[in-house]
This record gives sequence, structure tokens and C-alpha cells, in this order.
Amino acid sequence: MASGDELLKNYSHIALSGTTETTVAAGHTYTILSVTWNEQAGAAETFALYIDTDGSGADCFIYLDQPLPAKATFVHNDRIVVTAGQKIGITASSGNTDVFVSYLDQEL
Repeated sequence: MASGDELLKNYSHIALSGTTETTVAAGHTYTILSVTWNEQAGAAETFALYIDTDGSGADCFIYLDQPLPAKATFVHNDRIVVTAGQKIGITASSGNTDVFVSYLDQEL
């Protein structure tokens, strides 16, 4: 990418268990467009979405222990802007939750 470029991107976590974090690259801003959770195993789960704004581990939670019923899908589609060095964290209470994230990657 070159300065000023904007790319639509996505990533997924199949059967997420525990926590996954993505750090925004230096010189970039990510705008999260949507996050979708889907429970696969027929058992209620919980999930969280957070931003670590300064790398200290003091997380700003968007969702914390959000219930996800059996075989349900939850969609977050409000925009969230995260900047270089900040971390996007997603958790799931067991390994039966799929997560799909769509975002805009802007290189400054």
C-alpha cells in the first residue's frame, strides 16, 4: 500500500476459543465496519469485543460477557475507528464460535 491508499479487508476466526488480538499497523487507521459472531455447537456462549487504546492492557470494552444463544448470530455494524498501535480484541467463551470482521485499512 502507498500513502493515502484505502483497502477493504476482512479476517475470520473459525472455532475461536479464548482471545485473539490484532494490532493496527504503524501508519495505518482501521475502521471496523462489522463484526459477526455465530455460535456453531448448539450451546449458549458469551463473547467480548474491546479496544486496547494505549497498549497498557487497560481495555475499553464495546461488549463484555455478551450472551450468544445456541445457534445464534450476532452482528455489530456500528463503525469503530482504531489507530496505529491500538489493539482490537475479540473473545469467545468456547471453541464453537466463528467470528468474521470487515474493515477499511487506511494508510496515512
